[in-house]
Amino acid sequence: MVAVVSDLCATGDHDCEHICISTPGSFKCACREGHTLTGDGRTCSACSNAATDVVFLIDGSKSVRPENFELVKKWINLIIDKLDVSETNAHVGLVQYSSSVKQEFPLGRYNSKKALKEAVKKMGYMERGTMTGQAISFLMDTSFTPSQGARPGVPKVGIVFTDGRSQDYIVDAARKAKESGFEMFAVGVGNAVEDELREIASSPVADHYFYTADFKTMNQIAKKLQINVCQVEDPCECNSLVKFQKKVEEALQALTKKLDAVTKRIAALENKIV
Repeated sequence: MVAVVSDLCATGDHDCEHICISTPGSFKCACREGHTLTGDGRTCSACSNAATDVVFLIDGSKSVRPENFELVKKWINLIIDKLDVSETNAHVGLVQYSSSVKQEFPLGRYNSKKALKEAVKKMGYMERGTMTGQAISFLMDTSFTPSQGARPGVPKVGIVFTDGRSQDYIVDAARKAKESGFEMFAVGVGNAVEDELREIASSPVADHYFYTADFKTMNQIAKKLQINVCQVEDPCECNSLVKFQKKVEEALQALTKKLDAVTKRIAALENKIV
């Protein structure tokens, strides 16, 4: 009797983000129009070959607990799988914080997914407190500086993970990070305070803020969190050009009105002379 091989796409036994294509005994993934398949062969990106500097800020406080900390490391590696990691494209840095802040490794030290994931697995557990504000300040003042591997002109993305209320003030640091042009994601589990997560998250908040009650369901957040930073023209240059064009149009409109007024006055004078 010949065994019947099920259609893995039809049964849902696949992890393609967009489109599953059945093949004999297996499947392959594809992406919708406007997206490209990333290096993991499963996920899709709206950008191709976009250079991005990504830094994880990971809560290593005592409340996380060792077994959950291992789940957090697996979650980080799921997100790394979705990035186009290379010397020229995505660079990843890792910072752990508790009562103090520790840089596990800076941007650009590892330029392959394999090396990055191995480094994440080796991260030790700090325990102690939850100084989220201090960690965000460290991100701005240290992680995203050229001396620590940050590349000038490359989009910067911060991913903050926490499982509880911050023991320091986060509002100023969170605001400055966003005002500095960093794209900030906030991820909370368990006793994380959702108002704090929203404060950290960039706009639109719905795309940058995630919460789950259980560490075991963090994988779902990894699937939803999309880092699609496209290389675009310098917004300063674009804005300047738009403003210049607007001023030219306004000046032309004003001149046209003046010319119409002069023409009407000349016509009126000619009528009087006649």
